[in-house]
Amino acid sequence: MKGFFFDGYTVETIMMFLGLIALLVILNEVSRKNKWVATVFYGVLPLVLGILVIAGVTSSPSSKTWFGALKTYSAVAGVIGFMLIRYIDKIGKSKFAFYFPVVILVVNILEAIYREIEVYANYTVPVVDEAGIYMLGGPWNILNALAGLFLMLSLTGWMGIKVAKTPSRDMVWADQLWFWIIAYDFWNIAYCYNCISSRAMYAGVAIIIACTLCECFCKRGIWLQHRAQTLALFGMFSLAFDYSQFSAFSIVATYNPDAWLTLGILSFVVNLAVFAYTVSVIVKRKRNPLKQEMFVELKAYRRNLEANNLLPDNALSE
Repeated sequence: MKGFFFDGYTVETIMMFLGLIALLVILNEVSRKNKWVATVFYGVLPLVLGILVIAGVTSSPSSKTWFGALKTYSAVAGVIGFMLIRYIDKIGKSKFAFYFPVVILVVNILEAIYREIEVYANYTVPVVDEAGIYMLGGPWNILNALAGLFLMLSLTGWMGIKVAKTPSRDMVWADQLWFWIIAYDFWNIAYCYNCISSRAMYAGVAIIIACTLCECFCKRGIWLQHRAQTLALFGMFSLAFDYSQFSAFSIVATYNPDAWLTLGILSFVVNLAVFAYTVSVIVKRKRNPLKQEMFVELKAYRRNLEANNLLPDNALSE
């Protein structure tokens, strides 16, 4: 069955897609709640897989490009940094806890913006690159690069990052609310559709759905932690194994310029709207986004604190 954005829908591919999302959610939750499992997943496993890939024991098309390895190990680095914040009190109470999360997120966005511009400049005609990905640059790349810029400029409240008062000691960014997350989701899916179109359903849509489900139904207020862990898990899988050779992973982009442009426009409009709203709050509340949290009056902000026992006199519970 063929759709506007993607092609290859069958019972088998849909079941695999849903199974992948479920597996990412489960592995994220298991590693979130146990620091020793997290140490194996994000400390030991990346080293082992890196050695196997370098030795040629296992590989995938993603391991043949600089960008695939960079995205995977930058996600792993983010998870490890977040673990230091979560589990080492001295680090969790230092300025590192404020600046590292926002820096790793900004670097992640900048990497993607650079890649959008690179695709726009280098793929003026359809080409299948060395990783087997169908590439075509166009105005959609510029639209989404601008959307990424608005996304970065809409980041607020990192100086309010705290460690949850729960057994899982999650890293809480309470000011990172649902509207920013939705804007990121549109932007990231558009980025994957533009730059890794052949794998966008799995490397983009599946991971985004997984981390968003974790934020909505597993633990609120820790979206960045969910995002980094699910991205690192899938990135390691994608780097070491060529999943595209299996028929169950056969949902691919339609390679339709109209679909590319539609998604680019949606991403641009949504991110511009969130940026405009953020600026309006800054002006109306007369707050400094470099020193203050922006959305402390909103119920969503309070619910993020409440879910992590960070409200005053809130009893400890998971």
